[in-house]
Amino acid sequence: MKAIVVEDSRLAREGLVRMLQDYSEIDIVGAADHPSTALDIITEHQPDIIFLDVHMPGESGFDLLEKLTYSPKVVFTTAYSEYAIRSFDYNTIDYLLKPISHERLKIAIDKLSLHTEGNQNQSKAPLDIQSRMFIKDGDKCHLVRLDTIRYFESCKNHVRIFFGKENAFVRKSLNSIEERLPKKYFFRANRQYVVNLNEVVNIEEAINDGYEITMSDGKVLEISRRNAVELKDLLSF
Repeated sequence: MKAIVVEDSRLAREGLVRMLQDYSEIDIVGAADHPSTALDIITEHQPDIIFLDVHMPGESGFDLLEKLTYSPKVVFTTAYSEYAIRSFDYNTIDYLLKPISHERLKIAIDKLSLHTEGNQNQSKAPLDIQSRMFIKDGDKCHLVRLDTIRYFESCKNHVRIFFGKENAFVRKSLNSIEERLPKKYFFRANRQYVVNLNEVVNIEEAINDGYEITMSDGKVLEISRRNAVELKDLLSF
């Protein structure tokens, strides 16, 4: 598993990197002292796991996670216990309080391994555009055909699904849903949305060199610059 350590303290950062070198399953692809430098490394390497400090000068670890276009697993490393509840809004494996002991780090790595194995065992076959989906949202149950879904919206540890005149929440990550969608019909517009291309009624160039798309229900979404080229290729002759 590719990993990055984000920690503003040099001693803490280098110490954690040394401790992680004891685990052959962890491949450290970078270390950063601030969210801004971490973002460049994450964009390049797309690590599976981030060992992330919360309290850093200028920006927090949470600010960094909000900028990502995918949902890596996170092990928070912090001296502040009060952020523990908020950490569960993300794909959190563990919450380590400093100073981090070898014993406590091993527990986190074991949790990470179990989580990874569990996800592999639970992998499902890709969906067909005509597939019918059972969606349970609280007391409501829906049986929805995939081609009637306009878009999926990431809402922290839930995904909101828009179809017909209704919407429903499911407790999954947008990444896990996207993996099963037929890529011929569904497109990752940005970090927050995956859209049904058949429900796009208008595309316009945006001032930031990207695009804005209008969905069949009037919703206007911005296509991130990194995804604009892929969208153009998908919809061109």
